[in-house]
Amino acid sequence: MPFPPFPAWTWDLPEHFNIGVACTDAHLGTASEDRLAMIVEDDELGVSQATYKELAERSSRFAQLLRNLGVEAGERVLIRLPNCLDYPTAFLGAMKRGAISVPTSTLLTAEEVVYLARDSGASVLVTDQAMWATLRDKLAGLESLRLVLLSGNLPSPAGGRGAGGEGVSMPVHPDHSPHPNPLPPAGEGAIQGLDLDAALAEITLCAPPHPTKSHDPAYLVYTSGTTGYPKGVLHAHRAMIGREPAANYWFDFAEAGDRIVHSGKFNWTYVLGSALMDPLYLGKTVIVHEGKNDAAGWIRLIAKHSASIFIGVPTIYRQILQKTAYTGADVPTLRHCMSAGEHLSDEMLGLWRERFGVEIYEAVGMSEVSYYLSENKFRPIRPGSAGFPQPGHDVRLLDPETLKEVAPGEEGMICLPAEDPGLFMRYWNLPGETGKAFKGEWFLTGDYARFDEDGYIWFLGRRDDIINSFGYRVSPHEIERVMKTHPAVADCAASGEELSGDKVLVVAYVTLHPGAEASPDELLAFGRQHLAGYKAPKIIYLATDFPRTKNGKIIRKQLAPTLATARSA
Repeated sequence: MPFPPFPAWTWDLPEHFNIGVACTDAHLGTASEDRLAMIVEDDELGVSQATYKELAERSSRFAQLLRNLGVEAGERVLIRLPNCLDYPTAFLGAMKRGAISVPTSTLLTAEEVVYLARDSGASVLVTDQAMWATLRDKLAGLESLRLVLLSGNLPSPAGGRGAGGEGVSMPVHPDHSPHPNPLPPAGEGAIQGLDLDAALAEITLCAPPHPTKSHDPAYLVYTSGTTGYPKGVLHAHRAMIGREPAANYWFDFAEAGDRIVHSGKFNWTYVLGSALMDPLYLGKTVIVHEGKNDAAGWIRLIAKHSASIFIGVPTIYRQILQKTAYTGADVPTLRHCMSAGEHLSDEMLGLWRERFGVEIYEAVGMSEVSYYLSENKFRPIRPGSAGFPQPGHDVRLLDPETLKEVAPGEEGMICLPAEDPGLFMRYWNLPGETGKAFKGEWFLTGDYARFDEDGYIWFLGRRDDIINSFGYRVSPHEIERVMKTHPAVADCAASGEELSGDKVLVVAYVTLHPGAEASPDELLAFGRQHLAGYKAPKIIYLATDFPRTKNGKIIRKQLAPTLATARSA
């Protein structure tokens, strides 16, 4: 019998709302004011931290700095920083000014950053000294960019010049009146480089935050760009409210003093929400790390900070299980774990339960709507399923041509109502792409799934990913989930291999655990034993790794036999 429905969800969308204010100033005068908002553990710089009061003050100064420099509401502020306190300062502070924050990855090449700066029309770049050294020459002459704010202390050798030869003097007035000499118009003069700490220190009075409305633009994220150029996804301030269901139906915020250790980088949409906006919105404490990934280090961080929630990706959980001997006894405060980005194998989930005594709750999301499908503590985890649509997100599986709902058990495209407050506003500079994504009253995600008889949703992926083999439609995610249950398999990527125009074989690329042994023929037999004949891989390729995006996702279209170190007979 299907489970009873979740309680009805009612959206409370105020006329005016600002994400920067909601995550900082809203906590002033409350019990959260003096609570630590964020702790950053940096391998080189040590530990830094800020209370909600300190973060509110610093982000307000950042907003005022933009005002003093003539940055108007709606202008874009490109952020390229490692995990540090300046990240929320800039991300939230820009929105408090009414500007649009543009988070980017530190893994991007200089050329890729130039593309994003040009496409977004950013007038401000916030980065650190090391990154600026690699970007300065590439960005020279970019029409829109007028100011670079440099994170960290800049040396001031003779002549009053900072790192890279940029001036670091900060002629801002201590009041909040417009600066008499704001930034030059775009394209006029050299890019200014300013010491962020020095600039913020000179500001003593701040104007109130910009009175943004819920539907005003807030931040612009770029897709990982698995094909073609990265695509800008513009979100409104209401996106913060659109994520409220996750606090109840993915997170487990049971205590006021919850502490969250997150293993990701802020630039990724998944982390930007679950490690920055969501916890700060609710007054929690977030612990993040900057430096080399160390499996044992995550457990040490959880123990050191008495964290109750741990958030990661399947690779992190896999590394902890494979490379450490830690158990739940080493992290007695840990009660809730979360994962997204890719599917967590049944084997890893079982081993984690056995070792640590807690579940790992998965979620599915996308840049356009963040996470909206998830497992939750109210229903048993069904391995392989994405759980349930979170209340408030009226997910339907529709035929994309007729927009009619498909029957339970049938494959349909995942669609959400266009008025869902969690949905993005539009694709940046791409009205044609925006038009394709919205049809009638629905946003078409492009992803396919099916509901089972109990209401669980089974994610099938994009139609481009689905393998059409001899008249059967096969989800690569299902093959990968099953193949990962083999004890020797560390990771798996399934795809279709075209023999001719009308013949496509289901194949699987497999990497093994360090020290594990399994022949391609053995894995082929395993697939035949555990999958229906039309789903079972016909060829197994062993590989050392897969082509991936900078966020670690497998680029399925680049899978090819040339990657193989061995193959089945």
